[in-house]
Amino acid sequence: MPPELSAAAAPRTGSLAVVALLRPKHWIKNLFVLAPLIFSGLFTQQNARLYALFGMLLFCVAASIVYILNDLADRHQDAIHPTKRFSRPLASGAVSVAAARALLIVLSALLLAASFVSIPLVAVLIVYIVLNVLYSTWLKHMPVIDIFCVAAGFVLRVYAGAVVIDVPLSSWMLVTTLAIALYLAAIKRRDELEVQGDGARAVLGQYTVPLLDRFALMASVCAMVFYCMFVVTTRPVLAFTIPFVLFGIFRYWFLVDRQGRGESPTDALWSDRPLAITVVLWGLLCAYLLRQP
Repeated sequence: MPPELSAAAAPRTGSLAVVALLRPKHWIKNLFVLAPLIFSGLFTQQNARLYALFGMLLFCVAASIVYILNDLADRHQDAIHPTKRFSRPLASGAVSVAAARALLIVLSALLLAASFVSIPLVAVLIVYIVLNVLYSTWLKHMPVIDIFCVAAGFVLRVYAGAVVIDVPLSSWMLVTTLAIALYLAAIKRRDELEVQGDGARAVLGQYTVPLLDRFALMASVCAMVFYCMFVVTTRPVLAFTIPFVLFGIFRYWFLVDRQGRGESPTDALWSDRPLAITVVLWGLLCAYLLRQP
């Protein structure tokens, strides 16, 4: 193995390779499913907590289905990639195609079985999977649309969280989630273009770094404005959480600009202690302020 490969790119074997195929590190994104539970104040009710947790776990299943489908489709290209040929289980040969397909069947069966608990939730998850299949095969090659497709995945997470506990989704929460997701997606594309050039993705040839900077700036401003409007109009008690949101946006942009961590928001969150602490404190403060007597 070339010495410049990071630990994340090291080859995996056995059960570790199967786990890597599911990409549990990226399941942290599915915490968005819990947003309606927190902001509705229903987290004090046991039934709501159980249903929300069920929805989050099921979204992890749906996300893993998407990851496996992508790895199956891209395994030949990944096999000649300088790092993915080591880090991707299918490309490295650590997991066979037959095993990946068998795992895909098991996860799909779990998803269908969940329809006995919540048909609306499973319907949202199917939309999420179909969207990602369309994205992987077609939409990722279309500039701007590709960014909105990535953002739509986060919006569907929040919507799934509202559906599974049967609460109306606030319009302000919806547009705030969309704006935050567009910000993260634009930053991701910017970092890919700046670090890897337009060879990383075909669509990157349609973008420029200044254009993506403007996209990210607009989305971050919208996210902040929409969150403030949500607080003022729906949850005034959350006014004290606004500085945490501001700091989180500023800190993430610092990580992108100075340390080049924009390609993976998940990795940035896992690796940067101030950002992780900010997110945790924001969540705890929201829960404390919204608790019901």
